[in-house]
Order: sequence, then structure tokens, then C-alpha cells
Amino acid sequence: MPTVKPPQNPEANPRVKAVFDDIRSVRNSDFINNVWRYLAFDPNLLEETWREVKSVMATPSELDPLTKELIYVAVSVANGCEYCVHSHTAAAKAKGMSDAQHAELLRIITLAAKTNQLAIALQLPVDPEFNAANS
Repeated sequence: MPTVKPPQNPEANPRVKAVFDDIRSVRNSDFINNVWRYLAFDPNLLEETWREVKSVMATPSELDPLTKELIYVAVSVANGCEYCVHSHTAAAKAKGMSDAQHAELLRIITLAAKTNQLAIALQLPVDPEFNAANS
């Protein structure tokens, strides 16, 4: 159940409309998903969040767009965010993720979760060779 109500007519606010128009332009789609519709309750938060998402996820960088989405899915699984798992899995599929890649991603996520929990449970000391200051 949401903690805020989305505005009835969010695009009546010119700041919200500008963000929504930019989202449509960047994504080349008329679809505005719920995260943006609900964030429209606070135009400042909407603008700040879109600016950061656009900068990290929609701006060319050292990582290709599919890799960014795969990372986002993995972190969303780790954080237990159902909404983001669905949203970024759909985005990864739209960027070319195959069923085989999706299955491999899930194997990596579950392996990392298992070995992370083992390392935590065993309270393993970090190997000095893994410390960047030692290299």
C-alpha cells in the first residue's frame, strides 16, 4: 500500500510536466511509470531523482545500458524492492537481455547472497591482497 497519494493531475504542475516530458523524450516512450507518478507529490524530489537516474542510467558511460540494468536488478533483489526488480528486469529485456542471461544473472545473485552470508557468519578477515592500499 502506498505511503503517499499521487497527484490527480500531475502534469498541471509545470515542473512535473517538464520532468514527465523529459522522461518521455529520453525513453522514447509515452509511458510514465508509477515511481514518477508518485514522486510527483513533491516536484523537488521528482526533479532531483530524475536528474540522478538520467545521469547514471541514461547517459553513455563506461558501462553499457544492459550491464547497468543487470546491476540494478541485482541490487534491487538484494534490497528486496519488488517494484525495481520488475521495472529493471523489463528494462533489461528491452535492452536485449535473453532468457539465458536472465537465468545466469539469477544464479550469480543467489551465489553472491550465499557466499556473502557465509562470509558474514564466519566473520572472515579480509585478505591483505584485496586491500587497494596494499597494491
